[in-house]
Amino acid sequence: MKHVVPALFVALLLGACTANPPPSVGYGRYLEPIPGSITYGGQPRTRLTKAPVGSIVPHRFRDKFGNRVYETYVIEPDRSLRLVGRRIDYGIFFDMDD
Repeated sequence: MKHVVPALFVALLLGACTANPPPSVGYGRYLEPIPGSITYGGQPRTRLTKAPVGSIVPHRFRDKFGNRVYETYVIEPDRSLRLVGRRIDYGIFFDMDD
């Protein structure tokens, strides 16, 4: 019995682990778009033709839970947008500007 409880505890901890962290928040090359993102469902039909390559495009929206989401895109040489950063404001305390 004294070996069963620690083994069960370790099994529960390992079961809660995931192979990949959720791609919802952070910065990096492999962020996936979420509903509300500019590139969710593919690249937009219109291209940013006047903005220089490498320009930063900020985007702000609310997710399905009402949290504010701030995303950052970079314009690629082929005029597509690449998602490079996301921050979610969960509004734990209260909203000052809404």
